[in-house]
Amino acid sequence: MAKTKEKQPEAEEENEAKEPEGEEGKEASKRKFALKLPSRKMMLMGGGGLVALALIGGGGYYFFFAGHDKAEAAAAAAASQTKPVVFLDLPDVLVNLSSSGGERTQYLKVKVTLELPDQAMSAQIQPVMPRLMDTFQTYLRELRATDLDGSAGLYRLKEELTRRVNAAIAPSKVNAVLFKEIVVQ
Repeated sequence: MAKTKEKQPEAEEENEAKEPEGEEGKEASKRKFALKLPSRKMMLMGGGGLVALALIGGGGYYFFFAGHDKAEAAAAAAASQTKPVVFLDLPDVLVNLSSSGGERTQYLKVKVTLELPDQAMSAQIQPVMPRLMDTFQTYLRELRATDLDGSAGLYRLKEELTRRVNAAIAPSKVNAVLFKEIVVQ
């Protein structure tokens, strides 16, 4: 038994040697505690990250899955409320294009259709048809063949004719001027 009693004081001395005394002991125990538990900053950053991920996930779900039902319903409602457009064919226009000097004379033949918002507009345009044809003739005669080159040239021609038609029938407006045929010879 004497041996066991002697070993016990040695064990107490070893424990005391492992734990430093005074200020050094307190700092060491704080460091151990700090390493084991996350700091407040880390917890807030982790929580903020989780909230951000939840918001991004919810927004993605709404954008890709939930929003389609409303968009489809709105598109179906709009389609049922839209009125069918009306097309009005204008007489063919044949003009000689402007040329400079010794170039040969070139001709432009255009078949045009007006896109109208409703049938009542057709009745409003019929009385001013001579004015529309005059507007077309005077504008088209000033064009050169190079003005009609490419799709950009045809787009500019379409926009200019739409603007001139809307000016001639003001306050009414057409939706668009559509080309059925364009021939430069």
